[in-house]
Amino acid sequence: MIRRMREDIRCIFEQDPAARSTFEVVLTYSGLHAIWAHRLAHALYKRNLSFLARFISQISRFFTGIEIHPGATIGRRLFIDHGMGIVIGETCEIGDDVTLYQGVTLGGTGKEKGKRHPTLGNNVLVASGAKVLGSITIGDNSKVGAGSVVLKDVPADSTVVGIPGKVVMTNGVRVKDKHDHRNMPDPVTDTCNQLENEIAMLKKRIEELEKKEGNLDGHSNF
Repeated sequence: MIRRMREDIRCIFEQDPAARSTFEVVLTYSGLHAIWAHRLAHALYKRNLSFLARFISQISRFFTGIEIHPGATIGRRLFIDHGMGIVIGETCEIGDDVTLYQGVTLGGTGKEKGKRHPTLGNNVLVASGAKVLGSITIGDNSKVGAGSVVLKDVPADSTVVGIPGKVVMTNGVRVKDKHDHRNMPDPVTDTCNQLENEIAMLKKRIEELEKKEGNLDGHSNF
Protein backbone atom coordinates (compact mmCIF):
# COMPACT_ATOMS: atom_id res chain seq x y z
CA MET A 1 0.00 0.00 0.00
CA ILE A 2 2.82 2.40 0.85
CA ARG A 3 4.48 1.66 -2.51
CA ARG A 4 1.24 2.44 -4.35
CA MET A 5 0.84 5.70 -2.45
CA ARG A 6 4.38 6.74 -3.32
CA GLU A 7 3.72 5.82 -6.93
CA ASP A 8 0.60 8.02 -6.93
CA ILE A 9 2.57 10.97 -5.58
CA ARG A 10 5.39 10.44 -8.09
CA CYS A 11 2.81 10.33 -10.89
CA ILE A 12 1.56 13.79 -9.91
CA PHE A 13 5.07 15.24 -10.05
CA GLU A 14 5.53 13.72 -13.51
CA GLN A 15 2.20 15.05 -14.83
CA ASP A 16 1.75 18.41 -13.10
CA PRO A 17 4.46 21.08 -13.34
CA ALA A 18 2.64 23.06 -10.63
CA ALA A 19 3.49 20.45 -7.97
CA ARG A 20 6.10 21.92 -5.66
CA SER A 21 6.60 19.46 -2.80
CA THR A 22 5.38 16.14 -1.47
CA PHE A 23 3.88 17.94 1.53
CA GLU A 24 1.84 20.19 -0.79
CA VAL A 25 0.68 17.28 -2.96
CA VAL A 26 -0.42 15.11 -0.05
CA LEU A 27 -2.36 17.91 1.66
CA THR A 28 -3.90 19.84 -1.24
CA TYR A 29 -4.45 17.56 -4.28
CA SER A 30 -8.11 16.52 -4.24
CA GLY A 31 -7.59 14.03 -7.07
CA LEU A 32 -5.07 12.16 -4.96
CA HIS A 33 -7.43 12.16 -1.97
CA ALA A 34 -10.26 10.79 -4.14
CA ILE A 35 -8.08 7.95 -5.45
CA TRP A 36 -6.93 6.94 -1.98
CA ALA A 37 -10.49 7.05 -0.63
CA HIS A 38 -11.65 4.95 -3.58
CA ARG A 39 -9.07 2.26 -2.86
CA LEU A 40 -10.46 1.86 0.64
CA ALA A 41 -14.08 1.97 -0.56
CA HIS A 42 -13.36 -0.52 -3.36
CA ALA A 43 -11.75 -2.98 -0.92
CA LEU A 44 -14.87 -2.81 1.26
CA TYR A 45 -17.13 -3.15 -1.79
CA LYS A 46 -15.40 -6.36 -2.86
CA ARG A 47 -16.04 -7.73 0.64
CA ASN A 48 -19.78 -7.02 0.22
CA LEU A 49 -19.68 -4.15 2.71
CA SER A 50 -21.61 -1.99 0.26
CA PHE A 51 -23.09 0.50 2.72
CA LEU A 52 -19.75 1.32 4.33
CA ALA A 53 -18.13 1.54 0.91
CA ARG A 54 -20.77 4.00 -0.35
CA PHE A 55 -20.51 5.99 2.86
CA ILE A 56 -16.77 6.47 2.36
CA SER A 57 -17.24 7.37 -1.32
CA GLN A 58 -19.86 10.00 -0.42
CA ILE A 59 -17.60 11.54 2.21
CA SER A 60 -14.85 11.68 -0.41
CA ARG A 61 -17.27 13.30 -2.85
CA PHE A 62 -18.21 15.94 -0.25
CA PHE A 63 -14.58 16.94 0.36
CA THR A 64 -13.14 16.55 -3.15
CA GLY A 65 -16.02 17.18 -5.59
CA ILE A 66 -15.10 13.90 -7.31
CA GLU A 67 -17.61 11.04 -7.34
CA ILE A 68 -16.19 7.54 -7.85
CA HIS A 69 -18.49 4.60 -7.29
CA PRO A 70 -16.85 1.98 -5.04
CA GLY A 71 -17.47 -0.68 -7.68
CA ALA A 72 -15.34 1.04 -10.32
CA THR A 73 -12.05 -0.69 -11.17
CA ILE A 74 -9.11 1.71 -11.44
CA GLY A 75 -5.60 0.85 -12.58
CA ARG A 76 -2.29 2.28 -11.50
CA ARG A 77 -1.10 5.88 -11.79
CA LEU A 78 -4.46 7.47 -12.51
CA PHE A 79 -3.91 11.23 -12.67
CA ILE A 80 -6.90 13.45 -11.90
CA ASP A 81 -6.10 17.08 -12.68
CA HIS A 82 -8.24 19.62 -10.80
CA GLY A 83 -11.01 17.01 -10.67
CA MET A 84 -14.08 19.01 -9.70
CA GLY A 85 -17.23 17.46 -11.16
CA ILE A 86 -15.71 14.15 -12.26
CA VAL A 87 -18.14 11.20 -12.13
CA ILE A 88 -17.03 7.56 -12.52
CA GLY A 89 -19.74 4.89 -12.66
CA GLU A 90 -20.01 1.55 -10.91
CA THR A 91 -18.97 -0.78 -13.77
CA CYS A 92 -16.35 1.54 -15.19
CA GLU A 93 -12.91 0.02 -15.81
CA ILE A 94 -9.86 2.28 -16.07
CA GLY A 95 -6.44 1.07 -17.19
CA ASP A 96 -2.99 2.29 -16.18
CA ASP A 97 -1.56 5.79 -16.73
CA VAL A 98 -4.94 7.39 -17.49
CA THR A 99 -5.48 11.15 -17.19
CA LEU A 100 -8.85 12.74 -16.39
CA TYR A 101 -9.55 16.47 -16.28
CA GLN A 102 -12.33 18.35 -14.50
CA GLY A 103 -15.95 17.77 -15.42
CA VAL A 104 -15.41 14.36 -17.03
CA THR A 105 -18.26 11.85 -16.83
CA LEU A 106 -17.66 8.13 -17.32
CA GLY A 107 -21.31 7.16 -17.07
CA GLY A 108 -24.15 5.06 -18.42
CA THR A 109 -26.95 5.89 -20.80
CA GLY A 110 -29.64 4.64 -18.42
CA LYS A 111 -30.65 1.79 -20.74
CA GLU A 112 -28.14 -0.98 -20.05
CA LYS A 113 -27.97 -3.55 -17.30
CA GLY A 114 -24.86 -5.28 -16.05
CA LYS A 115 -21.77 -3.72 -17.65
CA ARG A 116 -23.13 -0.28 -18.44
CA HIS A 117 -20.16 2.06 -18.04
CA PRO A 118 -17.07 2.67 -20.21
CA THR A 119 -13.79 0.80 -20.28
CA LEU A 120 -10.69 2.96 -20.72
CA GLY A 121 -7.49 1.37 -21.93
CA ASN A 122 -3.96 2.27 -20.86
CA ASN A 123 -2.56 5.77 -21.35
CA VAL A 124 -5.95 7.31 -22.24
CA LEU A 125 -6.55 11.05 -21.82
CA VAL A 126 -10.05 12.47 -21.35
CA ALA A 127 -10.12 16.28 -21.51
CA SER A 128 -12.29 18.75 -19.59
CA GLY A 129 -16.05 18.34 -19.73
CA ALA A 130 -16.03 15.23 -21.92
CA LYS A 131 -18.78 12.63 -21.50
CA VAL A 132 -18.05 8.98 -22.25
CA LEU A 133 -21.31 7.08 -21.93
CA GLY A 134 -22.38 3.47 -22.11
CA SER A 135 -20.62 0.12 -22.20
CA ILE A 136 -18.04 1.21 -24.76
CA THR A 137 -14.26 0.90 -24.98
CA ILE A 138 -11.72 3.67 -25.45
CA GLY A 139 -8.61 2.01 -26.85
CA ASP A 140 -5.06 2.36 -25.54
CA ASN A 141 -3.25 5.67 -26.10
CA SER A 142 -6.43 7.43 -27.27
CA LYS A 143 -7.52 10.99 -26.49
CA VAL A 144 -11.02 12.40 -26.00
CA GLY A 145 -11.32 16.10 -26.74
CA ALA A 146 -12.77 18.66 -24.34
CA GLY A 147 -16.57 18.80 -24.30
CA SER A 148 -16.97 15.71 -26.48
CA VAL A 149 -19.81 13.21 -26.05
CA VAL A 150 -18.61 9.72 -26.92
CA LEU A 151 -21.22 6.99 -27.43
CA LYS A 152 -19.32 4.47 -29.56
CA ASP A 153 -16.08 2.49 -29.27
CA VAL A 154 -12.87 4.36 -30.05
CA PRO A 155 -9.97 2.37 -31.56
CA ALA A 156 -6.51 2.48 -30.03
CA ASP A 157 -4.16 5.39 -30.85
CA SER A 158 -7.04 7.65 -31.89
CA THR A 159 -8.33 11.13 -31.16
CA VAL A 160 -12.07 11.69 -30.90
CA VAL A 161 -13.86 15.05 -30.71
CA GLY A 162 -17.31 16.54 -31.13
CA ILE A 163 -20.95 15.87 -30.29
CA PRO A 164 -21.46 13.06 -30.95
CA GLY A 165 -17.80 12.05 -30.77
CA LYS A 166 -16.11 11.36 -34.09
CA VAL A 167 -12.63 9.95 -34.66
CA VAL A 168 -10.51 12.63 -36.35
CA MET A 169 -7.08 11.02 -36.06
CA THR A 170 -5.83 7.43 -35.94
CA ASN A 171 -2.19 6.37 -35.57
CA GLY A 172 -1.12 9.96 -36.15
CA VAL A 173 -2.97 10.21 -39.48
CA ARG A 174 -5.90 12.59 -39.85
CA VAL A 175 -9.15 10.91 -40.84
CA LYS A 176 -10.66 12.52 -43.93
CA ASP A 177 -14.03 14.17 -43.46
CA LYS A 178 -16.50 12.52 -45.80
CA HIS A 179 -18.83 15.51 -45.67
CA ASP A 180 -18.51 18.34 -48.18
CA HIS A 181 -19.45 21.28 -45.98
CA ARG A 182 -19.57 23.65 -48.96
CA ASN A 183 -22.33 21.60 -50.56
CA MET A 184 -24.40 20.61 -47.58
CA PRO A 185 -28.17 20.37 -48.26
CA ASP A 186 -30.17 23.54 -47.57
CA PRO A 187 -33.85 22.71 -46.90
CA VAL A 188 -34.94 26.36 -47.18
CA THR A 189 -33.33 26.79 -50.59
CA ASP A 190 -34.71 23.44 -51.74
CA THR A 191 -38.24 24.46 -50.72
CA CYS A 192 -37.93 27.81 -52.50
CA ASN A 193 -36.71 26.11 -55.66
CA GLN A 194 -39.62 23.66 -55.53
CA LEU A 195 -42.12 26.51 -55.16
CA GLU A 196 -40.58 28.38 -58.08
CA ASN A 197 -40.88 25.28 -60.25
CA GLU A 198 -44.52 24.81 -59.28
CA ILE A 199 -45.30 28.49 -59.98
CA ALA A 200 -43.67 28.20 -63.40
CA MET A 201 -45.75 25.11 -64.17
CA LEU A 202 -48.96 26.89 -63.09
CA LYS A 203 -48.14 29.90 -65.27
CA LYS A 204 -47.55 27.65 -68.24
CA ARG A 205 -50.83 25.83 -67.59
CA ILE A 206 -52.74 29.13 -67.33
CA GLU A 207 -51.25 30.34 -70.62
CA GLU A 208 -52.28 27.09 -72.30
CA LEU A 209 -55.84 27.43 -70.94
CA GLU A 210 -56.08 31.08 -72.03
CA LYS A 211 -54.83 30.17 -75.48
CA LYS A 212 -57.34 27.33 -75.74
CA GLU A 213 -60.15 29.61 -74.58
CA GLY A 214 -59.15 32.22 -77.14
CA ASN A 215 -59.31 29.65 -79.94
CA LEU A 216 -62.80 28.58 -78.85
CA ASP A 217 -64.02 32.21 -78.85
CA GLY A 218 -62.65 32.71 -82.39
CA HIS A 219 -64.50 29.66 -83.70
CA SER A 220 -67.80 30.76 -82.09
CA ASN A 221 -67.60 34.25 -83.71
CA PHE A 222 -66.98 32.73 -87.08
